[in-house]
Amino acid sequence: MGNLNIAFVGAPGLASEIGKKGTVSDMTFYEVKEGTDSVTLIEPSKYPDKLSSLFYSVQMAEFAVLVVDKIDSFLGETIVMLDSQRKDRGWIVLRNYIQPEQVQPLIKDTCLAGYEFREEDPIAMRIALIEMAKAEKRVAGDGTCGSCPVDSHFNVKGVGTVVLGSVADGWFRIHDKMTVWPVKKEVVLRSIQKHDIDAQDGVKGDHVGLALKGIDSDELDRGFVCSTDPSIKMSPGFTGKVAYNGFWRNPLKEGMMIHVGHWMQMVPAHISAAGDRDSDVTMEFDGQIIHKPGDAAVAMYLEGGKLRVIGTIILP
Repeated sequence: MGNLNIAFVGAPGLASEIGKKGTVSDMTFYEVKEGTDSVTLIEPSKYPDKLSSLFYSVQMAEFAVLVVDKIDSFLGETIVMLDSQRKDRGWIVLRNYIQPEQVQPLIKDTCLAGYEFREEDPIAMRIALIEMAKAEKRVAGDGTCGSCPVDSHFNVKGVGTVVLGSVADGWFRIHDKMTVWPVKKEVVLRSIQKHDIDAQDGVKGDHVGLALKGIDSDELDRGFVCSTDPSIKMSPGFTGKVAYNGFWRNPLKEGMMIHVGHWMQMVPAHISAAGDRDSDVTMEFDGQIIHKPGDAAVAMYLEGGKLRVIGTIILP
């Protein structure tokens, strides 16, 4: 059973020509299936109004398709978001007679430099994406040590609490005991579905529905994490370097309120100490952020105008 999560960013509409429309929220999901293999297409339907829509769509994906119909600040911000999350596998589709040499200077020195320019052919793209999904060959290892951030959650009659999300790390199996963060509640994983097909396990990159025993849907929220990984922790703040992207001109300043994105979380953070671009920055989160030691997170300033992506930090 192969699966691939793909962010369709830039100009909207192409994903709807390739896949069957599914769930709609601040992201719109489309699905392509062939036998037990599937592709999940994720479009940030609330971007550019909500930067979180773009962040979450890119965060959930392993591959990106960047559709360029004009060269503007939103294209630049999308490129920076992809680069900040190190999405180095992808295609670029050009419209309106835009040529590759017009885009190449924007992606030079970013992880998008290796993206392939593709013709806009939905049928050929659908076939190629399914073949890529088949090649993924996701296999769970021994034991259990995986995490699934919650995108959405609800109750299903006769099943109980179900959460939807993409496995961010590792793997887990049905009947595993999981901890739900940040409430630190232990639950039992009753069943797993991948694209409405029952499965025995969830592996990094799988888009899954998890039926949980021991917690109600109203106890959950987007950004919670279901995990069997003992290294998961919560941090109330951060002190360290910020890896500013090449387009962010000014360093962070004391008193600024920014947001830090990790998995399905976008946590407000107050800058309590800062200096020049090479100085350590200290920030306190509004609440705590759930992560593994050494995870990268994206720093964003929602009042940043044409560019709201600052750069990345490494969580403790």
